[in-house]
Amino acid sequence: MAISRESDLVTIATIRKGKKSPDKYLFHERERIFTLSERAAGDEQTARRLSRARATRQPVKVALDAKRAIIHRVSDPTKRELEEFPRRRIPLERPDRIVPLDVDRIDPTKFNLVDHYLKWRSFRLCTKIVPSYTKAKQIFDFCAQQSCHLPGPYAVTPCIPFQYVIDGCYARAHQMRRIITTRYHYCCEKVFSFATANDDTLAVQANKWGGCCVEWWYHVAPLIRVRLTLRLPHFPTSLSLAMVIDPGMFDKPVLLSTWLSAQQNTACSPNARVTSYSIQPGSAYWPTYGGGFATDPTYTLTQATLINYAGLTTC
Repeated sequence: MAISRESDLVTIATIRKGKKSPDKYLFHERERIFTLSERAAGDEQTARRLSRARATRQPVKVALDAKRAIIHRVSDPTKRELEEFPRRRIPLERPDRIVPLDVDRIDPTKFNLVDHYLKWRSFRLCTKIVPSYTKAKQIFDFCAQQSCHLPGPYAVTPCIPFQYVIDGCYARAHQMRRIITTRYHYCCEKVFSFATANDDTLAVQANKWGGCCVEWWYHVAPLIRVRLTLRLPHFPTSLSLAMVIDPGMFDKPVLLSTWLSAQQNTACSPNARVTSYSIQPGSAYWPTYGGGFATDPTYTLTQATLINYAGLTTC
């Protein structure tokens, strides 16, 4: 049986100090929000190591239960691990900004219009956009068919663990980005959502995988620009819409505003709120310090995560 225990080097985005609840730890390399196990919380050295790693912006070695979002053990990396760490996390050059967002005030009739509203710099890097919703759905369906919960055979390897939405969105998004750009030869950006204010969290209900609630501090998925033609009387109009490919959450491509709104499920968490978002080039992998992003040009990190999560399930 697959287990969710793993050991890795991580960097700490922030530590949320709890007054009446345990401290919460946010790692750039994980979308979940973690707390210390009872045993780790009883070891003063554990919290000290994590605080020092945050202050010095140095990686720390952790043993995690990803499914339960628990930190079991913390240790200092070896000299060799510290030397190897930056080689596998190549920074994205000139990342775009991360902007505040109030999802409740989004006007979906305007917000999703790439040509008129979403003027992100990364859109200028590639101009071959998806020509129709039919083609977008074809891309979505192909990606969804690579899900590890299906029997296969798969057209790409490793399979993509859409059935495990608890973590690993960065790897799923990067594998789909490879499919979109190399198999279909269209532009693909990444959209990141964040819950970084106060005790806010992204919260979704995994209706496709058993209905349990899942919480993150960030999420990422491929974003494609889709050309639609509205055949109005005497006035045909062509629009470019921002749509998200996320088979872990949906059964079809959805508008960017729909994707963002779905992460504010207050039935799962009263603190469910998207506080900011960012659209980055498709090479962006996960967030780093100071609004930066790392890349995975060789797909080494991607493949390791996909393989690790292949046998896990959400609920």
